[in-house]
Amino acid sequence: MDDGFLMEVCVDSVESAVNAERGGAGRIELCAGLVEGGTTPSMGLLQVVKQCVRIPVFVMIRPRGGDFLYSDREVEVMKADIRLAKLHGADGLVFGALTEDGRIDTELCTALLAVCRPLPVTFHRAFDMVHDPLVALETLISLGFERVLTSGCDSSALEGLSLIKRLAEQAKGRIVVVPGGGITERNLQRILEGSTASEFHCSARSARDSGMKFRNPNVAMGASFSAPEYSIKVADVAKVRTLNAIAKNIL
Repeated sequence: MDDGFLMEVCVDSVESAVNAERGGAGRIELCAGLVEGGTTPSMGLLQVVKQCVRIPVFVMIRPRGGDFLYSDREVEVMKADIRLAKLHGADGLVFGALTEDGRIDTELCTALLAVCRPLPVTFHRAFDMVHDPLVALETLISLGFERVLTSGCDSSALEGLSLIKRLAEQAKGRIVVVPGGGITERNLQRILEGSTASEFHCSARSARDSGMKFRNPNVAMGASFSAPEYSIKVADVAKVRTLNAIAKNIL
């Protein structure tokens, strides 16, 4: 924590993790599959990131993209990934699980939290898919989550700002409400001032051209909506620094 706030940057590579730290991030959320909103990273990635940065690394535990309603076998994968992440140096963990009617899955969350401890745990943006966010917040507090990441149940933190503020007021320090979703240097000031948040979450990425000289334009390695093969998105040191400076001036 620095000057009363903390910037968390979500990253999916060693380069982005190093850039986030260089730019002034206070914490990293380590993921794979950022196109899908983040999935569990490889343990190899976690190991190398831990060797390269000193700031805390929170690891995403999400076995697939899509919804947050998990099968018994997916739950076993999540438990195994939590144990491995702890073994390889995770400083915290990030997960979320819902019931089919859009409520926090208290039974599953209780079981996963038990595997996570003693590490701190963030409930991720599955929160933005709940039926009643004010009730859901009380549930997370009762379960013992340290943080909840939210865009205010809207498409971005700016658009969900009024709910984020209401959640922060309701929390009264019992849980940290972390705005995230579409945060940029253009809207960070409004989000921090409007939410009274002490932490925020962003990706601060820029596209970097691939170093490949030979290129085959006829083949894509994923679905049509995936990122192009010859453009790599990485956390941008300058963007992270700018966001950090904006937050320091405000808070």
